[in-house]
Amino acid sequence: MKKNELLLNEYAQLCREADHLEPEMFDKYEVQRGLRDKNGNGVVTGLTNISHIESFKMVDGVKTPCEGKLWYRGYDCIELVKGFRGKNFGFEEVAYLLLFGTLPNESQMKQFRDILNSNRTLPTNFTRDVIMKAPSSDIMNSLTRSVLTLASYDKNCSDTGVENVLRQSLNLISVFPMLAVYGYHAYNHYQNDESMYIHRPSRKLSTAENLLMMLRPDKKYTELEARVLDIALVLHMEHGGGNNSTFTTRVVTSSGSDTYSVIAAALSSLKGPKHGGANIKVVEMMYDLEKHVSDWEDEEAVRAYLKKILNKEAFDRKGLIYGMGHAVYSLSDPRAQVFKGFVHSLATAKGREKDFALYSMIERIAPQVIAEKARIYKGVSANVDFYSGFVYSMLEIPLEMFTPIFAIARIVGWSAHRIEELINMDKIIRPAYKSVMQRREYVEIGDRN
Repeated sequence: MKKNELLLNEYAQLCREADHLEPEMFDKYEVQRGLRDKNGNGVVTGLTNISHIESFKMVDGVKTPCEGKLWYRGYDCIELVKGFRGKNFGFEEVAYLLLFGTLPNESQMKQFRDILNSNRTLPTNFTRDVIMKAPSSDIMNSLTRSVLTLASYDKNCSDTGVENVLRQSLNLISVFPMLAVYGYHAYNHYQNDESMYIHRPSRKLSTAENLLMMLRPDKKYTELEARVLDIALVLHMEHGGGNNSTFTTRVVTSSGSDTYSVIAAALSSLKGPKHGGANIKVVEMMYDLEKHVSDWEDEEAVRAYLKKILNKEAFDRKGLIYGMGHAVYSLSDPRAQVFKGFVHSLATAKGREKDFALYSMIERIAPQVIAEKARIYKGVSANVDFYSGFVYSMLEIPLEMFTPIFAIARIVGWSAHRIEELINMDKIIRPAYKSVMQRREYVEIGDRN
């Protein structure tokens, strides 16, 4: 075993030597690394009518940062949240909008909810034979495995007709909360030696209500808790089409693959800490701050800690203040802006005003600290992950469930983009890479060094 480990270390070093590319080569060959240039502009790879992000405006021919905007099917997401706030739960309404392009009337909304509720079932013994069979602390892996296994129960798994894909998508949207929550309970029982809870979803409850009900041992939750979670789901449901997991959805869809494989690929993308796992890092960072800063109201002490993070002297020593900045937004993330008010209400109800004040302070001073440290080509502001992790912690949702909740929301956006790709595109998405390889002559094995 020791010998194999040494060999692996040697092989890894060979990989580093063979695969290393000098950063200046990207400039030399005019290749946009990560599909983005130095100014953060992305390569346009497709067209979409599902959502849109605005982070800058052209003023006198100059690209000028502006307050962030996010539209779902032409509707400002902030206006959507205002529209259903306090009246009903928005997840189902906005899911209908993203999938079908229009806001539903009352009759259409009832019919759509009935379809989702009727789909909240899993194949016989699926929970026992699949979810509980190999429990894992990585609920995203459990979720991905469950999605791929569901393909075995679908007689029309490979049919990529729009009607069939829509059926599959509606089913996955309906069962994602069950797959994630049951995966967590299996892990919590078998690996943490806690009691096992398998609560069946109720057809009378919304997605957010069912999620909290199934997750909690006593099934209890307040209306405020459910409404704040519902808004979190709506704000995470879709994001412009250019994010990593949605692009993955469209790339794999373009190859002609089946829905289960496509969504499994999207899940694998989302679980990365640079994408859907960011809110976990925010919460962990805040726990670390609270341990090392005794007075949370001392702005200078908090500022000093943030500087230590940027200097790689604190927390995970990566030099990142998590929850600050976004690949697209500059002056503000509209999702964070609309979410903050609901976060405040929940913090007040939970007696967490001191925590909220600390988050608000960091939201205000972190951009200043970052600007002092590095040259910034665009503004830095709090993104939605900065507050979503705090919300989930107040809702007593375990860390292992943070990213799966993101997936429970984003499955709607993935489904909408998969269907749009199937309807409009007839070519496989195939990006080009510039080869910088040097040609070499073949040498017989006995003559090699």
